[in-house]
Amino acid sequence: MRTAPFLFLYLAAMSERLYHLLSEHLSQRKVELFERVASQRTRHFCLVLEDIYQAQNASAVFRSMESWGMQDLYVIENNHRLKVNQRVSKGSSNWLTVHRFANSENNSLDCINALKKKGYLVANTSLSEKAIDLSSLNIEKKTAIIMGTELSGVSDVVEKNCDLSVKIPMYGMTESLNVSVAAGVIIQYLTSRLRNSSVDWRLSDKEQLDLKIEWARKTIYWSRHIVDQYEKGLL
Repeated sequence: MRTAPFLFLYLAAMSERLYHLLSEHLSQRKVELFERVASQRTRHFCLVLEDIYQAQNASAVFRSMESWGMQDLYVIENNHRLKVNQRVSKGSSNWLTVHRFANSENNSLDCINALKKKGYLVANTSLSEKAIDLSSLNIEKKTAIIMGTELSGVSDVVEKNCDLSVKIPMYGMTESLNVSVAAGVIIQYLTSRLRNSSVDWRLSDKEQLDLKIEWARKTIYWSRHIVDQYEKGLL
């Protein structure tokens, strides 16, 4: 039983060593950028897109999430494969952790169960009377927000298996927003509330280190060679 803490420290030291080797191939500006951005990332809230088929909308969601520091995006692909428009996303998909659910007959339910296993309260966006205003959401609880298409909203499976429904307060004649606009409102509102709260919303030191390693590997063209050499004990 006493070996577990030492194993944890050993693995942490190995990760630190790998990142040090990778960072030697990054500019000082890039290293500082990774440090700053990783320290502002959160998994306290995450977003889920169910069957969003318009690449422009999905890509705008990627960009909003990355800009406001949400790290994890869950994608449910029942009838439509999500495509990223790099012109719209501005490369933001490279810095996010994307979890895809596409290979099952129960992708939506599989995603919800996976989120609940990670300790998330799972909510869906809805215009129904039972939906609570976003301002009433308890931000102390880890929460995943599922969004569906503009045409039909989330599926019946999602409606049935979510813990609650939320809506954006609106005061005009129009009843709904474009999905990318709605996602932007939700992301900005929730992350702003979170950053002004006493909730411990930041990633752990290990999560931040893992993220920086991932980003460095995506940034350095020859990173695979560096990692291979490291794993063989040659570095």
